[in-house]
Parts: sequence; C-alpha cells; structure tokens
Amino acid sequence: MPDRAALLTRYRELVLDVLPARARAEGWVVTADHCFGRIVLDHAVGRRWYDVLDRRRSPAFAQLDDDQLTTAVRLAEAMAAQGDPLVRRLDEQSLAWRGKRPKAARG
Repeated sequence: MPDRAALLTRYRELVLDVLPARARAEGWVVTADHCFGRIVLDHAVGRRWYDVLDRRRSPAFAQLDDDQLTTAVRLAEAMAAQGDPLVRRLDEQSLAWRGKRPKAARG
C-alpha cells in the first residue's frame, strides 16, 4: 500500500485535476472539482462526509483515516477509468444522502 503522503498527493491530483479535466472534455454529469470531492468523500465514509469529518478543518480529505483515504483514492481511480456512467451512479447516491434529486440526464 502506498504511504499516506503518496495517497494524499494522488487524491489531490485525481480530484482537482484529472477528473475535472476529463469531465469537461467528455461532458460528464459532474465537472467541478468540489463535486468530485463531495462524491469521493461521501463514499469513503459511507454517508455525507460532513457528518463524519469536521467541515471547519480544511482540507477535509486530510482527516480521512488510512483505510478511508485508500478507499477514496481507489474510488477516484475507478471514476477516472470508468467515466461518466460510474460518476453518475455515485453522484446520485451522494445527492440522495443529502435528500436531493439526481441531476437530469443531458440530451
């Protein structure tokens, strides 16, 4: 398993750069880095991330324990590999945890 510093670096790279760039280029349902962060954090902790992590301490992803951080990076890697279909499913669950409706499909 990569060390914590490597996982934090990879998390940042994926959520802040790789995923948003691909999403914009390919027209995914989610394109903003903060939305990718929400989705990944939610799924790493299994519910709304701010019910588990302190939203006043930034960055939130640095508060993840090693197992959660590993899960977050693996999930972000899967999102990069599988693209919009996976992102769409994960986003719908993240929004459901917030009591929000999924985004409308793009035509």
